[in-house]
Amino acid sequence: MLQRTVINGAVLAVLAFGVATSARAEETKVLADGPLAGPLRKIAAEFTRGSGHAITFVFGPSPEIDRRIAGGETADLVVIQPNFIAELSKHGKVASGTHPIIANVGIGIAVKASQPAPDVSTSAALRAALLAADTIVFNNVASGNRFAIVLDKLQITAVTNSKVVRVPPSETFKRALQGDGKTIAVGTIPQILTAEGLQLAGPLPAEHASSISYAIAPMTPSSRGVEAAMFISFVQSPKARAIFKAAGVD
Repeated sequence: MLQRTVINGAVLAVLAFGVATSARAEETKVLADGPLAGPLRKIAAEFTRGSGHAITFVFGPSPEIDRRIAGGETADLVVIQPNFIAELSKHGKVASGTHPIIANVGIGIAVKASQPAPDVSTSAALRAALLAADTIVFNNVASGNRFAIVLDKLQITAVTNSKVVRVPPSETFKRALQGDGKTIAVGTIPQILTAEGLQLAGPLPAEHASSISYAIAPMTPSSRGVEAAMFISFVQSPKARAIFKAAGVD
């Protein structure tokens, strides 16, 4: 009797493992850029609720995702900046054809929640705020590169060089919170809105406004082509657009 119990327990464990493995295998995997993490998770939850198809995400900056795919990582869908998708398409990593833009993300100015938010609504106001800051933190990828151009246009690059700290995207807001005195952080607006301990002072003023676009594309090969196509359609639906808008994404 004891032997039978052990055997049955082993069988049940194997069966349970098989069910768990099957469940993971049935998830549609999406590699996506970090600024869209918040709204994409909510959109995926709505999609799963309506379709029964689960979505799992791996987030990272577009250049990092591009390197991972080039290194052999696979998924069913990718959501990154269009120029990276175009290159991946040339190398057969994503399906050829039209890859819809699903989101445009603006760049904003953030300060600690404990600091008074500076006026950044005009070029003159932004320039004054940056000159008054003790530390200016921004990343070393697309949004940071755009902001570096803004510093040039404001003609304060040489003056601010000593207080500029450029870091990987995942470190931007952490470093901003660690700073003493008046610290300004620059990043994508959706990420600022969800960053604990920070507040959005405002988007870049109109004359310097900049946004980063993200496209979606099915990867090849994929065994989840039908589900991937369904999700591509859903992220362009009015329900998904409303979720994007609420998160500060155009």
